Amino acid sequence: MEFTSSMSPLNITEYDYSYDIESDLCEKSHSFEIFQFQFLPVLFSLLFLFGLLGNVLVIWVLITCQKLKGITDVYLLNLASSDLLFVFSLPFLAHYATDEWIFGNVMCKICSGIYYTGFFSSIFFITLMSIDRYLAVVHAVAALSVRTAMRATIISIVLWLVAIFISIPNFLFYQTYKEGHFMMCGINYPENTDNQWKLFTQFEVNIVGFLVPLSIIIYCYSHIITSLQRCKNKQKTKAVKLVVLVVLVFFLFWTPFNIVVFLYSLQDLHILEDCEIRNQLDLAIQVTTTISFIHCCLNPIIYAFAGEKFKSHVKELFYRNMGCVPLCKKCGIIQGPAVDHKSSIHTQSTNS
Repeated sequence: MEFTSSMSPLNITEYDYSYDIESDLCEKSHSFEIFQFQFLPVLFSLLFLFGLLGNVLVIWVLITCQKLKGITDVYLLNLASSDLLFVFSLPFLAHYATDEWIFGNVMCKICSGIYYTGFFSSIFFITLMSIDRYLAVVHAVAALSVRTAMRATIISIVLWLVAIFISIPNFLFYQTYKEGHFMMCGINYPENTDNQWKLFTQFEVNIVGFLVPLSIIIYCYSHIITSLQRCKNKQKTKAVKLVVLVVLVFFLFWTPFNIVVFLYSLQDLHILEDCEIRNQLDLAIQVTTTISFIHCCLNPIIYAFAGEKFKSHVKELFYRNMGCVPLCKKCGIIQGPAVDHKSSIHTQSTNS
């Protein structure tokens, strides 16, 4: 039985225990230990707190105020749910960064599986939101019969199933094992195929989770920009603004991770074999994976600062639960546009 490293959150909190001579000759740098034991537990705990509160608030607003009547609202709900998948694994990872794995074999599989499911579902829904904006702006009339809330719900269910299917190998192969006196959580690929599986999962992340979505998004927004420049529709420009911001933030925080994953693939292909490069990649995967985790807290912040209706709904929910809605309405504390249940939380009309 051979356990090997993989691009997973569980592997940024442990050493690479691949049993090969070259690995044994490469000792980990002190920076690796400092980052793991001192920085990761604090960061994971903070991300859990802010990510949980922020994404629950987004889901609360979408369900309570918007009633999920807008197409974009359906996709935003699923995107927030994807972010929550990351958040739920963070307490386990915070503990694992400083100690052995104590949560059992089942949680070992779940924590790795939901990481990949959340990763792929996030990029799928961001890509889907870009396609939806493309249809709404470039093919507004022709897309009227296609862009319905029911169809958006069905598509969302299909994308979740695809994300889960792609993540199945991680549910299957991750398991607990003993390393000295410590219990670890790592990946156990089938015998004699471990390197092939590693390359497959890493290229899967790069291609399915980055290059293909990036190509689709570039195509969509290049045509959207051209269309907006031609017709100068202010309403449609506002409808695109938040989606563009969400997309930009996603790629800003996930591009470094994908670059390091690609470099790991070159290492597994024996193109990069230097010990110093190996140590730098080990530290880089810690840093870039940690950066990608920060992303789970950012979408609610984007909605809060860029979404007019989101801020209005949050104020309304706050005052309603404080029992002062009548007083607030009388004195004008609740401000902003009237709630339009047919529009999205970030603009007056995202369905147009």
